[in-house]
Amino acid sequence: MVRQIIFYKTATGRSPIDEFLDTLSSRQAQKAAWVLKLIEDMDIIPSQYFQEMSSTNELWEIRVRVGSNIFRFLGFFDGSKLLVLTHAFQKKTRKTPRQEIRLAEERKKDYFRRKKK
Repeated sequence: MVRQIIFYKTATGRSPIDEFLDTLSSRQAQKAAWVLKLIEDMDIIPSQYFQEMSSTNELWEIRVRVGSNIFRFLGFFDGSKLLVLTHAFQKKTRKTPRQEIRLAEERKKDYFRRKKK
């Protein structure tokens, strides 16, 4: 196994990624699952699917395109192999909305704060 992906859970146990995946059509969910598997299994991932986001606190972005729909999964690494996905959204603009980046950064802080306890 090259890397492992887990879904961030809130303090109350909610999983924003699971909730997002539940809103997708089966075709969209299948493509998302395929891209996540690719990221877990490949040593070198094409940047069309996965890349570090510039001017963030080491956030990474997974890109899933299904037809004209573009979905983004944001996350961060815990160590070198564990990728924690904070949330996902449908991308409608060229730039990733600032509030999506802020949300991912807040959840990253929350994850490490609760992990220490």
